[in-house]
Amino acid sequence: MSTNPGTRHAGGAKTPVKPITLALQGGGAHGAFAWGVLDRLLEDERLAIEGISATSAGAMNAAVLAYGLLKGGPPCARTALHNFWRDVSSTAQLCSPFRKLPWETWLHRGYGLDSSPMYMLTDLLLRVLSPYDFNPFNFNPLRDVLARHVDFDALSRHCPIQLYLCATNVETGSLRVFSRGEVCLKAVLASACLPSLFRAVEIDGQHYWDGGYVGNPAIFPLIYNCGTRDVVIVHINPIVRKGVPKTAMEILNRINEVSFNSSLIRELRAISFITTLIQDGKVTEMKEMLIHSIGSDQTMTALGVSSKFNADWDFLCYLRTQGRDQAEHWLAQNYSAIGERCSVDLRKEFF
Repeated sequence: MSTNPGTRHAGGAKTPVKPITLALQGGGAHGAFAWGVLDRLLEDERLAIEGISATSAGAMNAAVLAYGLLKGGPPCARTALHNFWRDVSSTAQLCSPFRKLPWETWLHRGYGLDSSPMYMLTDLLLRVLSPYDFNPFNFNPLRDVLARHVDFDALSRHCPIQLYLCATNVETGSLRVFSRGEVCLKAVLASACLPSLFRAVEIDGQHYWDGGYVGNPAIFPLIYNCGTRDVVIVHINPIVRKGVPKTAMEILNRINEVSFNSSLIRELRAISFITTLIQDGKVTEMKEMLIHSIGSDQTMTALGVSSKFNADWDFLCYLRTQGRDQAEHWLAQNYSAIGERCSVDLRKEFF
């Protein structure tokens, strides 16, 4: 796959390369699902990634992917993503309080951590202590992991794609989008800063938390700055979850999902409204966006919120496989829609 649209030759025939943009949601370890989606899309030589807007774990995926493209194109980007997630898992085994004890792994108690003593103790402490209390030295293992896998100076100067990372301004509650030349290690950490775990990230005198609260992710940078009309949203947080949550953990999980989907749903509703105006001839100065969606509510609804903190390698590989399978299915069903039409009914799905 090339990052620039064009054609490729296969058996003497020319196959057009279709440009797309990607919108990557955040969701902790569930971001490994998006890793699988990206791995399959990068494998497809019929596609070219023009831009990415991303939040939290999606921002990490985006930065690693972009740097891999810079170093050696799609094959290098695939390798970079694999190595990054492998390092995340290895580091978590050493540093994360949200990890299973050895006998829990041996007993194969599923991917959630709800019954893990380590998780329950840490979750209790986080309800009464802030990161300003329990983390006086502002230790963040993700900082070192990212620094090992991305040369941010090189990426900010020579980023091969349009790249936008979303964070929440703590004081104003507004969305901050870090664009290609502004992407740095702090910007990625800001986009992924869960306020219960990490101190707010300061950049140029402003403080930021996880972008998922106000843009998970924001689509408008892709609309305004990219040439292609096609936006492929990689969903991590389930939009629909059947049944009313009744336990404390189920309620907190659903609150998390609703809040982290709300900004995206509002933006998609606006896009749907504008699309109707364009199709009715009432708006002529805007381009009609073509929205696509890759996700698996079935996979994600089977996982609780605690599994977002599970960085065991077998779990990350499971999510990667699920993401690859969903991307494979989407390509088989919807590749022909790219450049032609939406492959998701916005009014049906988000109204």
